[in-house]
Amino acid sequence: DRYYQRAAVRAVLERLARGERRALLSLATGSGKTRIAVRLLRALADSGQLRRALFVCDRDELRSQALTALHGAFGDDAAAATARDPARNARVVVATYQTLGVGEDGGDGSYLERHYRRDWFSHVVIDECHRSAWGRWSAVLARNAGAVHVGLTATPRRITPRPGAGDADSDGDDAITRNNYEYFGEPAYDYGIAQGMDDGYLAAMRLETSDVVTAGQPEREHGVESERLEGGDVRDAITGRPATVAEMRGRYAAGSLEQDLMIAERTEALCDDLFARLRASEDGPEQKTLVFCASDDHADRVAAALNNRYAAWARERGAQPAEPYAFKCTAAGGSDLLATLKANQRRAFVACTVDLISTGVDVPCLRHVVFFRYLKSPIAFHQMLGRGTRIHDPTGKLAFTVHDYTNATRLLDEPLAQRAEADREEPEEPGEKRELRRFEVSGIAVSVLPGGTAVAVQEGGRLRFVSLAEYRERLAERLLAEVPALGGFRERWIDPPAREALLAALPDEGRSAEAYRAAAGLDECDLYDVLASAGWNETPRPRVDRAGRVGEADPAPPAIERALARQFALGGTEALESERLAQVAAVRDAGGLAALAAAGGGAMPALKRRLLATDAEWTPR
Repeated sequence: DRYYQRAAVRAVLERLARGERRALLSLATGSGKTRIAVRLLRALADSGQLRRALFVCDRDELRSQALTALHGAFGDDAAAATARDPARNARVVVATYQTLGVGEDGGDGSYLERHYRRDWFSHVVIDECHRSAWGRWSAVLARNAGAVHVGLTATPRRITPRPGAGDADSDGDDAITRNNYEYFGEPAYDYGIAQGMDDGYLAAMRLETSDVVTAGQPEREHGVESERLEGGDVRDAITGRPATVAEMRGRYAAGSLEQDLMIAERTEALCDDLFARLRASEDGPEQKTLVFCASDDHADRVAAALNNRYAAWARERGAQPAEPYAFKCTAAGGSDLLATLKANQRRAFVACTVDLISTGVDVPCLRHVVFFRYLKSPIAFHQMLGRGTRIHDPTGKLAFTVHDYTNATRLLDEPLAQRAEADREEPEEPGEKRELRRFEVSGIAVSVLPGGTAVAVQEGGRLRFVSLAEYRERLAERLLAEVPALGGFRERWIDPPAREALLAALPDEGRSAEAYRAAAGLDECDLYDVLASAGWNETPRPRVDRAGRVGEADPAPPAIERALARQFALGGTEALESERLAQVAAVRDAGGLAALAAAGGGAMPALKRRLLATDAEWTPR
């Protein structure tokens, strides 16, 4: 498990220990909210607090995902509620709002009332709790008012759009945020997309923006004046009939295009530009891509346009085109190809959707997220963006690209926007490819990814990369198991045999400490500081700084101490244990190791303690 997943479980348990009955967890898409819920329920069951739990979600696919995860922890004690079987004998029930009869689109809750008496469940977990904005399904909470209620959401804790975002916040978003906080309170734990990317758990984001010009005018700034559309293939978006200038409004705002007015040339131009970008990308146009369209009809037209361009591209190369290449995937049809989109790397490359795939559908191999649709809701935008954030080891996916044609990225949460802008401030040279920087330390592979630093570890005979934060967590866990206190760690460190045994007890038999030092950029620090920072959150001090205190704080330190401190600055603790130490000219000129004993203070161990002391402990002679 990842460090933040354990922290999220602890945060909820701490609230419950204080007597609170509600908790909200806000974690980025792809961070493992279901796994956190499973760990939480298992911990409650192990402590004897869990009588019966209900895990509520809003789609069959989410129900299947949750049930699979819960089976791993509860076996047959976890079951799905269906129309025929309410799974009353299960300890953990997984159900959709629709099955319970409390969905937003209707239902009177009769299933819920018929099969489960009031307070039947001791714990209720609400997946994607922002989705229904406290609609009819709140009956689940009211009927189990005495239960512990835990909400899971991928919506950022505080969506702070970039300056100049304009109409970013919609009334609906305000209501969702307000209702979540009024009911649950502030999140017990928060883990955002930007943090996940920095830790290396989520794929890094590359941002490409384009200005759309329709009838000679930049859409997002001016919209479109009807008189400029005369002579074009323009149709009413609702009826599909050709529209004359006389029938049109005088001006159409950018957001009303495709909703009220269809312009064939516009669709063709957008698809021309997108396909050219896909062609120019490293792996060509045959990459998993998700295009958010304005309507069902718009998705049809975009899919057709992209298929035409792909067919021409295949003919140019004499290649057999994949069938299908682009397809519509909306509530009206195409959802049967979702499994192909996710699992088949040779066809079904581009899904054109409206919002069917905006939440709840995992496509880890997705490499491109495209916005042809105008948006006002930051919540909807971040949910759509989250489709691309998962890392996919089988295909080597570590990053994804956002293609923004409608200024949707103005809705980026400020931390994520800053991260994207920082990445764009370092443009590539023409023809240059951005590649991962890889190096090896003591036989351990370290990679600097676009989204952070990762370290390769062997697990179950398979090599996989873990983020720097997780690697540090592993080191800390082993260190604290071996030596609970920092003082005890220092005493073992200054004794060579004890230090060797301690390092051997760490992951990868001590090589992990060197790998962590390199990955964390702490090469100027002694390994003591590297491990003290990982295990006890001590601020790592460079060797030169530690050595410098001997000369700066002591008005007149013995010459031998000054000479040995210089050796520590060069090579750390191990330099003070070298067999050649006595032959170093500066040490020899200062009287050698005999002079250190004559200076008092316990000779070498005492000097090591002084050099490695914390700021609070260190005192001049």
